[in-house]
Amino acid sequence: MSTEVSAPGALDGLVIADFGRVLAGPYATMLLADLGAEVVKVERPGVGDDTRSWGPPWVGDESSYFLGVNRNKRSTVLDLASPDGLGQARALAARADVVVENFLPGTMDRLGLGYGQVRDLNPDIVYCSITGFGGHNDLPGYDLLIQAVGGLMSVTGPEAGTPTKVGVAVVDVITGMHAALGILAALRHRDRTGEGQRVEVNLLSSLLSALTNQASAYVTAGVVPHAMGNRHPSIAPYELFSTADRPLVLAVGNNRQFASLCEVLGLGELPHDERFATNTARVTHRDELVKLLEASLETNTADAWFDALTAVRVPCGPLNDLSDAVALAERLGLAPVVEIDDARRDTPTRHIANPIRLGATPPSYRASPPRLGEG
Repeated sequence: MSTEVSAPGALDGLVIADFGRVLAGPYATMLLADLGAEVVKVERPGVGDDTRSWGPPWVGDESSYFLGVNRNKRSTVLDLASPDGLGQARALAARADVVVENFLPGTMDRLGLGYGQVRDLNPDIVYCSITGFGGHNDLPGYDLLIQAVGGLMSVTGPEAGTPTKVGVAVVDVITGMHAALGILAALRHRDRTGEGQRVEVNLLSSLLSALTNQASAYVTAGVVPHAMGNRHPSIAPYELFSTADRPLVLAVGNNRQFASLCEVLGLGELPHDERFATNTARVTHRDELVKLLEASLETNTADAWFDALTAVRVPCGPLNDLSDAVALAERLGLAPVVEIDDARRDTPTRHIANPIRLGATPPSYRASPPRLGEG
């Protein structure tokens, strides 16, 4: 566990007017805030961001969901439907370097805060819009919905079971990362030319991009992938296996790793068997291979196999819960948890650290998430 103090960041001096709500927008702006940007979060009177009420779990009277994506920000309460609130919002946008919003398409225009309207106030603005289905479609987009219509649920879950969502709002997170990347690219362009621009990302396109090899299977080869449980369509062995206690993942990506695996398991003859000599052959004869490997793996514990196999550089690991995962990251020296101790609260708040490591301008953790209206 570590506590970071304020230090100049890569984005020091950058001002972001954050009209984002829920997850994709707030996640993007938190990443940028960690890197030094000043983020002013605009929230609705009385209720604020929807996620302030998304509990349990609660930390005191605060939602752990909200706390997870809103550190290093200030909160300002503005009624965008009132002349005074709108005026303050326009003044904020006029002095900002970046505006981020994820309202339904057309909402910001109706409020008087659309890209063209803000550009008139601030010609070099970088204006990022996050939508569900693109700026010309006024369909509402939530992560679960996009996982369904975007094909992710069709490739997730038991092989013959019910389509299953991923256990976190992964589409929102991916879209937030794409938004942050687009913002940084637009800022780099502005640094060179003085010209701002609009950045647009949407949940559906972000998911299709993130489907990578599965999407490529369809667009290049016409193959529509389907759910395979924990198996991989193109690699074997690459799935969960039973051991003497808890499941173990094997992620064997080449023949060297497979030979090392078999040697440790006492199955040194398998790499010479034509059914298993190549990855393609192993995929074809997957069921036979799994039976042979599992019979050996069930003679010892997952942790024992983890130690033995990683010693010969075979990618593997036991099935962890979140507690185990954080403990593993701590053992590996990754400092996964940070504490922020500031005047906003009587006790420090704990957070998962920003995963980006920068040698000269590392992320900093200057302020815990704001209470509603806490500037």
